[in-house]
Amino acid sequence: MTDTVTDPMTEPADDAVTTHALENQFGLADRIVDAGAIANSVERFREQGITLPTFAQLADPTTFDHDERVGDADPQGPDARNLWRVHWYNDLSGDRVQVPDHVVLPPELTGVPSPIIVVFGDRFPMITAHKVLAAYSCLAPRIVTGQFDPTVHRAVWPSTGNYARGGIAISKIMASRGVAILPEGMSQERFDWLDTWCANPEEDVIKTYGTESNVKEIYDACNELAKDPGNFILNQFSEFGNHLGHYTVTGRALGHVFEQVRADSGRDLRLAAFTSATGSAGTIAAGDRLKEEYGSKTIAVEALECPTMLENGYGEHNIQGIGDKHIPLIHNVTNTDGIVAISDKSTDELDLVFNSEAGRAHLASKGVPEAIVAQLEHFGFSAICNTLAAIKTSKMLGLGPDDALITVATDGAALYPSERAKLLANRFGGEFTASNAAEAYGEHLANVDTDNMIECTEADRRRIFNLGYYTWVEQQGTPFELFEARRSQDFWKGLRRYVGVWDDMIDEFNDQVAAGS
Repeated sequence: MTDTVTDPMTEPADDAVTTHALENQFGLADRIVDAGAIANSVERFREQGITLPTFAQLADPTTFDHDERVGDADPQGPDARNLWRVHWYNDLSGDRVQVPDHVVLPPELTGVPSPIIVVFGDRFPMITAHKVLAAYSCLAPRIVTGQFDPTVHRAVWPSTGNYARGGIAISKIMASRGVAILPEGMSQERFDWLDTWCANPEEDVIKTYGTESNVKEIYDACNELAKDPGNFILNQFSEFGNHLGHYTVTGRALGHVFEQVRADSGRDLRLAAFTSATGSAGTIAAGDRLKEEYGSKTIAVEALECPTMLENGYGEHNIQGIGDKHIPLIHNVTNTDGIVAISDKSTDELDLVFNSEAGRAHLASKGVPEAIVAQLEHFGFSAICNTLAAIKTSKMLGLGPDDALITVATDGAALYPSERAKLLANRFGGEFTASNAAEAYGEHLANVDTDNMIECTEADRRRIFNLGYYTWVEQQGTPFELFEARRSQDFWKGLRRYVGVWDDMIDEFNDQVAAGS
C-alpha cells in the first residue's frame, strides 16, 4: 500500500475539517479511504477485464503497447480498452500517432505573423472531445482510493455538455452507472449521444434550466442529488484531478507539439502564449506546465456576453463549453497573465464560414491554403473562440513570426449541426450566401481587434480570485482556509505530488485485479 505523503499545503495536517474537504470536496485523497470499496472495485474490474492506465502512461503513450492494450476496440464504442486511448496521441481512426494531430494556422487565415498552433481534441475516443480526459482524471483517483464504489454509487457528472458525455462514457466502460446533468439549451447532438449511451436516459440525463451560463442551477441539482448517499458528485469545477490530469497529460502533449512545430519550421521559435477558454478551468492547467518549461504566458478566455473575469459581469451566450458566471475552484487565477473575451456572434458566424461551401470558397479566395481550409471542420465553437483569442493575444503583445501561440480545439464542428441550422434559419433566412460569407469573414476574422482584453496586473488577479469566494465559500461550503491557500503558487506546485501517488495506487490496483484472473 502507498504511504500517505505529508504535504505542507494541507497544514494544519491534523485538522479533520481540512482533511475531509481535501479528500471529499477536492478529490485529493492519497490513501485508501475504504478498503471494502477497493475490494468491490477489484472484483468488478476483474469480471469485466478492466485495467486502468496511469497518468504517466496517458502523458506518454509510448510507454505501453497500443496493440496489446487497445486491440480491435472500436474507438467510438463502449469498450473498456478505450481507457488506453484517453490521450492526445490518436488519429481520427483511433490509431496511435507519434505527435498529437494539429494544424499551424498561417497569416493568410489569421492576419497575424505569429504561427498559431491548434491541437485537435476530436481524436479522443467515444465522445470526440478531450473532456473524456477530465472525466477519467476525476474518477480514476476516486476508485483507487476507495472513495467511489461502482457496485454502490452512481457517478454524477455536472457539466455544460462534453464533460457529462465524457463522464457517462468513462462510467459505462468502468462498469458503473453514470448520471449527466447539463442545461436544457445545449446542442441537440449532445443529447442524442446521451440517449444512445445511457441505459435509462429519462432518469440518467437531467436537464437543468438555461444554457451555457447557468451553472448555479447545475450545482443546485447536484446538491439535491447529494442527499442520497448512493449518488457520488464528480464536480469538474472543484475536482483537482481535472487540473492535475490536464497539467500532466495535456501540458506534455502541447509541449511535444510545439517542439515538433519548432523543428519543422527550421527557426528558433519561442512559445509566447497559450490561450484557453476556462469553462471548468481544467484545460488551462496545461498553461502552468508550459509556463514552467517555455516561459509562455497563460491567457484565459471567456464569452464577451458573459464577461465574468473581465468585468465581474454576467449574461448568456452560445460558446458551448466555456464561461459560466463564476470562477472555478480549480482555476489557478494568480498564474493567469491575461483575459480575453470573444463574442458568440463571432463563433456562431465563423462556424458557418468554416462549414459552408460559400464560406470555404471565400477563404480560398483570400489565399488560405486548401489544406488549411480542410482542417476547419475540426473546430467547434470553443476552438474558434480559442483561436480568435490567440489572434487577439498576438496583436496585444505585438508578437512576430518567431513567436508561436498554442491552443486546443476541444471538439469539432460535428457536434453543432443543429446549432448551425438554427443560426442559418434565424439570422440568414435559410441560406448562407457568398456575400454573407464575405461579411462574416470581414467582421470576425479579417479585422480582429484588441478590444475586450487585458494583461493582468496583480490587482486584476486579486479581483478575479476574490470573486470566487461567493460561489465556493458562501454557496458551496468550501473551508475558507483552503479557499485562501489557492492564492499561493506553492499550493498548486504541492498538488503535483498526488499524480505520482495516484499512479502508484493505480499500479497496485491493477495488480490486485490481475492477481485473481
